[in-house]
Amino acid sequence: MNHINLKIALEREGEEPIYRQLIRHIRMQIESGSLEAGARLPASRDLAHQLGVSRISVVNAYAELRSQGWLSAHAGRGTFVAAKNGKAGDDPADNNGVAISHPETAHVPHRAVREMMRLGQKHGVISFSHGSLSTDLFPLQQLQDVLNSVMLRDGARALGYEAPEGYGPLRSAVRDYVSALGIQCSSNQVLITGGTQQGVDLVVQALLSEGELVVTENPTYLGILDIARARRVQLQGIDMDRDGIRLDMLENFIIEHSPRLIYVIPGFHNPTGRVMPLHRRRQLLNLANAYRIPLLEDGVYHEFRFEGEHQPPLKALDDTGIVLHVSAFTKMMLPGLRIGYLISDAQHHERLVRIKHAADISSPGLNQRALHLLLERGLLAQQLKRNVFELKRRRDAALDAAARHLPPGTRWEVPEGGLFLWVELPRTGPNAAELYITAVHGGVSYAIGNIFHTNSRGAWNMRINYGANPPAMIERGFQRLGRAWRELACDYEEIDRAALL
Repeated sequence: MNHINLKIALEREGEEPIYRQLIRHIRMQIESGSLEAGARLPASRDLAHQLGVSRISVVNAYAELRSQGWLSAHAGRGTFVAAKNGKAGDDPADNNGVAISHPETAHVPHRAVREMMRLGQKHGVISFSHGSLSTDLFPLQQLQDVLNSVMLRDGARALGYEAPEGYGPLRSAVRDYVSALGIQCSSNQVLITGGTQQGVDLVVQALLSEGELVVTENPTYLGILDIARARRVQLQGIDMDRDGIRLDMLENFIIEHSPRLIYVIPGFHNPTGRVMPLHRRRQLLNLANAYRIPLLEDGVYHEFRFEGEHQPPLKALDDTGIVLHVSAFTKMMLPGLRIGYLISDAQHHERLVRIKHAADISSPGLNQRALHLLLERGLLAQQLKRNVFELKRRRDAALDAAARHLPPGTRWEVPEGGLFLWVELPRTGPNAAELYITAVHGGVSYAIGNIFHTNSRGAWNMRINYGANPPAMIERGFQRLGRAWRELACDYEEIDRAALL
């Protein structure tokens, strides 16, 4: 077997030791799928000569990667990417477009990439990697006013425990709020949660036991991957098309495996930004009802629409109680308040309340009361309108900057709303994981695409949060991103030429 040609661009003047850079680059290529399980690496002497570094740096890097389980060594044969380490080379996707993540290995493929992405948090880096709005879009003055009003009105009562299901007036306000979206429910069906993430977690705990199956889109929200691992349930990723989760693949999987829950983001999907059209929503509901599988709808981005036809939430179309609807006011404008809501029928509500009480007794009373006043005074609706206007402006700036600065052959879909631009890099240069360190050194970061997958796919994708920066910063960030890609692509061309000599 011939060894593969590693493409590694080192920062020779940087503070990070060469052997640590080698470890990071090789792990990154395993994570991204560029190095598949069983691939043979160059001999340490050959790689040292190729890169122009000391052999001891390569020897130390290989030794550390073997101790971490990324590589394996065989006397007389060489060094190989470990075949059964659960890393990115071990692609669990079957021939039907189903990607299986087992609880004992869930997220192992993403660990190194997540560690690497922390580098993007340093000062001076323009970050497109986060999942929320920038702080300049928060209604600070309105929040300060309602907090003062709550303290003057309620005093110490605002600082005590609330009922596990939430502050009564807020639950009624949520009932009225979602009725404008087409969701009809009583306040007794509303459970106040610590954001959307906790709502999803409560449903998983309530409906599944360890080892049972959840089905979701592939790619999907990073939070459901975390929850599946923490709760030790299996997560099944089903391929998407432009209209959302593939129902033919989903039904085939349901017939064969009988999952206990379907989790989807039908509106401005994270990370792709796609919107499930009405006919697909109705078909999904029919499928869930036919097999009697609860459907968990994440509606946190539903109201971030700039253009296109309004689509009702799945819960608004539900006449059997099969849908559990989770959303929050966190992505909308106030992430730090951690207030969300979960709407379910009587069958599930009581158990969800018990699990919520066991988790944290109740969500903070002061935050709940302040949010209730923001809703009651119509301030959240006003702020949402302003934010959507500004997000559209930022989306347009990102599309314009992407067209001018990203390399030829880059592809993306134009989102009609939400926060994210899902970008696919050309295969003629570095993939998203390989590009990341160079991009951070150049002053820009993004979310690497394969962390949103239940398998090793998405290596060439990146998620850009255009809501995280104003237009001038978006322009500068895309300039840096395009420059980083061109620099690394040139380095790769030099490596390829050197390998031919």
